[in-house]
Amino acid sequence: MIAYRALTRAGVTTRDAADLTGVSRATAGRATTSTTPSRPLPRPRPANRLSALERTEVLAVLNSVEFVDCTPVQIYAVLLDRRRYLCSVSSMYRILAEHAQVKDRRRLARHPARVRPELVATGPGQVFTWDITKLRGPTKGSYFDAYVMIDIYSRYITGACVHVTETAVLAEQMMQAVFTIHGTPRVVHADRGTSMTSKTVAALLTDLGVVRSHSRPRVSNDNPFSEAWFKTLKYAPVFPDRFGSLQHARSFLGEFVQFYNHEHHHSGIGLHTPADVHYGLAADTDQRRRDTLAAARASTPNRFTSTVDPKILDLPDAAWINPPIQEPEDQEQEIVTAAA
Repeated sequence: MIAYRALTRAGVTTRDAADLTGVSRATAGRATTSTTPSRPLPRPRPANRLSALERTEVLAVLNSVEFVDCTPVQIYAVLLDRRRYLCSVSSMYRILAEHAQVKDRRRLARHPARVRPELVATGPGQVFTWDITKLRGPTKGSYFDAYVMIDIYSRYITGACVHVTETAVLAEQMMQAVFTIHGTPRVVHADRGTSMTSKTVAALLTDLGVVRSHSRPRVSNDNPFSEAWFKTLKYAPVFPDRFGSLQHARSFLGEFVQFYNHEHHHSGIGLHTPADVHYGLAADTDQRRRDTLAAARASTPNRFTSTVDPKILDLPDAAWINPPIQEPEDQEQEIVTAAA
């Protein structure tokens, strides 16, 4: 590099100096004679920058009583109509940003966060959930309303009926019939439909001492048991595309509920039928199954890789709607306890 610089100072062209010394001209151009890093040059002040006094004046106008609820674009247009120019729209936004005022400046309603419902049932008859779904009628645009109430622990359909409309009075009648047959639950959960939040239903539950629980707005996961059952209903192979009449819809729903309660083996309750769990017959069924597995394991041990029965046959101890969220400390404590 020293020879390269000496040659260039003597008048040799950079091309010839690079050929003679083997130093690339690009490398020589980037090299500096001093090891001290150069300081960045100060950024020049824009000639059109507003002074501190002018920026204060602009901010005062933007926050004035007349313009406090207007956007910079609207303020800019009004001032121009009055033959007054303060600055550009972009400068207005920059000044507002410096004072943390770039946001929706209108007065907006602030809705508090909804409480996340957390319900648990350790046995039948404790928590019921209900909802209403639409069933297609005989013509386009016509629908029937199916009211369905479920025991979340046993998955038993405690009430199901079909009507031509959705009203609080019909919902109250269904609840009275369900409570008469299956007893009054501790909690009734529903979403925030008009019938669910009506005064008629609220008065009935209050008189019976039943706790009312509601899903958060636009959160379908807060009512999982009803939503899952509606999918089971509508995705069944026998579910028709349309119902020819109200009587057709009622007979179909009655037959499907009978099948679901007494013949459908639900994977969420140990492959028991909802009726067995709801009426306390699951223990006998579970014992027969385990005896059958034990006999098969003894007669053909080569077909079994474990002496433990499948977990899918276990009946859960509880059914939850939104189980509590565990904190990291609680999870670490569970891991330590399990390891010990």
